[in-house]
Amino acid sequence: MKIIDEINKDTEENASKIRTFIKDYVKDFKKRGVVIGVSGGIDSAVILALAVQKLGKENVYGLLLPEKESASSSKELGARLCDTLGVSYEEVPITPILEALDIYGKKEQIIKRTCPEYDPDIHKTSLVLPSLLEDNMITIPSIRLVKDGEIVSKNRLKAKDYLELIGIQNVKQRSRMLVQYMYAEKNNYLVCGTTNKTEYLLGQFVKYGDGGVDIEPLGDCYKTQVYALAELLDVDREIIERPPSADTWSSYTSDEDFFWRMPIDIMDQLLYSQEHELPVDVIKENTELSEETINKAKRGIAKIGKASKYITSNPPICYLEK
Repeated sequence: MKIIDEINKDTEENASKIRTFIKDYVKDFKKRGVVIGVSGGIDSAVILALAVQKLGKENVYGLLLPEKESASSSKELGARLCDTLGVSYEEVPITPILEALDIYGKKEQIIKRTCPEYDPDIHKTSLVLPSLLEDNMITIPSIRLVKDGEIVSKNRLKAKDYLELIGIQNVKQRSRMLVQYMYAEKNNYLVCGTTNKTEYLLGQFVKYGDGGVDIEPLGDCYKTQVYALAELLDVDREIIERPPSADTWSSYTSDEDFFWRMPIDIMDQLLYSQEHELPVDVIKENTELSEETINKAKRGIAKIGKASKYITSNPPICYLEK
C-alpha cells in the first residue's frame, strides 16, 4: 500500500466537489460571489482557480494584503495569478493598521531582549522550532537572525516572550481578515477561506484571523491533496514550488521550519495513517522512518493537537436549564 497514492487517488473528483461546494454555499447564503485573500501561496491559488471555474471570474474578487515584512514575491505572484485568471483584485497594505498598534515596535523589543546582537538595519528574523523527527524532542522556539541570506545566530526564546510574540504576530492575520470582511460585506460576497485539512488538524491558523471565514472549501484536503489539485489546475509552477509560509517574518520562514517540523509528505502520511488506523509496518515502509522515530513524531503531533484544541473548537456556550 502506497499512502501517498491513497491520499491523491481522487483528485479530479475532489476538484469537482470543491467547485460545487463553493457554488452551493454562495447560493444558500444568498451572496453574489466570493472574496479570497490571495497570498501568492498554493492554497489560495487552488481556491481562486476553482472558484473562477464554477462562479465565473466576474463573481470572484482577490485581495492582496501585504505588510512591510511580507516577501515581495507574495504580492507579485498573487497579482500575476489574478491577471492570468482574469480576476479583479486590489492591493490593500495592512502596514498602517500594524503601525497604529505598534506591532513592529513591540516585536523588535522582544527580539532585542532575546538577541542582543540584533540590528534591524542588517538582520532579518524568523521564528523556528526543532524538527519532530530529531532525537532531541525539546520544543523550545528560537529566533533566527539572517544576514545577507545566511543564518548568523539562533537564540532560544523565553516562554513569556514567545507567548507575547505569537500574540503580536497573530494581529497580522486578524488585520487581513478585517479587510476581507469589509470588502465582502460591501459587495454581498462570502469570505472564502484557504485553510487545508493538515493545517486544521494541527491548529495551523489564527482564530478569528485566517480561520475566521464563511466557508473552508479545502478543509477536508490534506496539503498533499492541495498540491495534486494545483497540478490538475495547471497552477503557476513558481507557486507550486514555493515553500509554503505564513509570510509574517522578514526572513521568509517555511511552514516546515515552524508548524510541520518535518517534510509535508511525512506529516500527511502520519496524519492519514492516524485517521485510518494503519499499522506501524505500513508507515515504516512508506516513510522509511524507524518505529521509534514514528512514535516520537506521533507524540509530538498529539501534543500540538492538544495545545491547539481551543483554536479548532467553537466557543463553549453556557446552556441554562429551561
